[in-house]
Amino acid sequence: MQPTNKLVTPMLTDFYQITMSYAYWKAGIHEEEAVFDLFFRKNPFRGEFAIYAGLEEKLRLFENFRFSDDQINYLKAQMPQCEKGFFDWLGNVDCSKMKVYALREGTIAFPRVPLMRVEGPIAVGQLLETPTLTLTNYPSLMTTNAAKYRLVVGFNKGLIEFGLRRAQGPDGGISASRYSYMGGFDGTSNVLAGYLFGVPIAGTHAHSYVQSFTGIEDLKDHTLLGEDGKKHDFVKMILQIRGELGFNYTNEGELASFIAYAQAFPKGFLALVDTYDTLKSGVPNFVCVALGLIKLGYQPIGVRLDSGDLSYLSRGTRKVFNELGAKTNPLLSKCLILASNEINRSVLSSLNQQGHEIDTFGIGTHLVTCDDQPALGCVYKLVEAKGIPRIKLSQELSKMTIPGKKEVYRLFGEDGYSLLDLMVRVGDRPPESGKRVLCHHPFDHIKRVYVAPSKVIPLHHCVWNGKRVYPEVPLKESRDYVLSQLRSTREDHLRDINPTPYKVSVSEALYHDVYHLWTEESPVRELK
Repeated sequence: MQPTNKLVTPMLTDFYQITMSYAYWKAGIHEEEAVFDLFFRKNPFRGEFAIYAGLEEKLRLFENFRFSDDQINYLKAQMPQCEKGFFDWLGNVDCSKMKVYALREGTIAFPRVPLMRVEGPIAVGQLLETPTLTLTNYPSLMTTNAAKYRLVVGFNKGLIEFGLRRAQGPDGGISASRYSYMGGFDGTSNVLAGYLFGVPIAGTHAHSYVQSFTGIEDLKDHTLLGEDGKKHDFVKMILQIRGELGFNYTNEGELASFIAYAQAFPKGFLALVDTYDTLKSGVPNFVCVALGLIKLGYQPIGVRLDSGDLSYLSRGTRKVFNELGAKTNPLLSKCLILASNEINRSVLSSLNQQGHEIDTFGIGTHLVTCDDQPALGCVYKLVEAKGIPRIKLSQELSKMTIPGKKEVYRLFGEDGYSLLDLMVRVGDRPPESGKRVLCHHPFDHIKRVYVAPSKVIPLHHCVWNGKRVYPEVPLKESRDYVLSQLRSTREDHLRDINPTPYKVSVSEALYHDVYHLWTEESPVRELK
């Protein structure tokens, strides 16, 4: 299967990955075995979790990882000092000798836990660094951002992604739609995302549509076929309802636009009601048309608010629906209220505090641009070479790596919630349910706990072993997996403000490996 974006090739990389590969080849070590970890150091959005995404696209990269003749010729021109044998080798590079382990797509993840472990010839592993990072960082950031929106609004409200026109280019827009759906959104306005990935698409009309009508005389056809199979004078019916309700003061061009839209979509009537005046014109006009549709056997969907005080307007709209629904037809009370207008998580929190009657939110700019944090910051680090664990040291503990080939287990407590993630060396005995295990902080010898988990789940799965071994998972299945985790993770780890830190630990054996290498690789200074 080809990558979704045709720009995803081995050339989607940083130049220094090519130059390092040549240096490995020149030194004759390019086929030596190495292990790389892909992970992030700090949780995004000032929170305490992230969601791993982008696995499907990385597997497609591995399946198609080959340099074309044209690409090789370009690199030859850029690296004239390099020997021909290197380009012969580069022309035959693929991922057939690689082995990759990863978290399941959509898994809640935490800092330092390897999202992906890449094993194989060191030069090929090096060439995979940049493309795997670019296929992980934004997808994971976007999915996490969407999940945080879902947590703010709750699981009983609708969320539609509206961000294509504000996204960073076509690929940013497509990725935003895809991964916001995975993170818990219900649909998108992006038609191509619906076509490519099966994301439910949704939308109504714009203000320009309403403005294009000036009055009832613009309506060429006054009829509508009812659910009874008969044609009815729909315009006459609406004007009669309008007179009975006393709404003759509303904007007639707006009313005409609603009638025309209802004639086009009698089973999908959702009207934008803030073109002129939401409560004095838009909502009354909607009610007239909605009641006409109900008389003909249809259920109108509702209204969209796109400006103004959303708390006040939504409560006012709901009051009209309920009061007139009680007087005319209760189906009017079932109409939904959708709100958009530059909504972010702070606005959602404010609306929750103020009180509102909004059923569905359309989120655009702030969601797809991840303006609260524009990058996740995943890194890709060598942790083993020639079977020997390697460590990167730094005066900043956050930038130190955990050496060696590792696998990760999630340990659960008696209450059914996860307690911590435990990294152990590959080949060591994994933690077991009911058996006490000592869990260390990777770099602080004081921080350690005993855990006797009620349940243990392995997080790493082999996804590539010279060829793809991970199945193609439908996007909706990944979305359901994300939502199930959000529902079953402790609220204090997920909350937006002052979340409780989640523990990521290492086994006793791995802890001793860290400190042994730390001591061995640290230079000893001499004071004079």
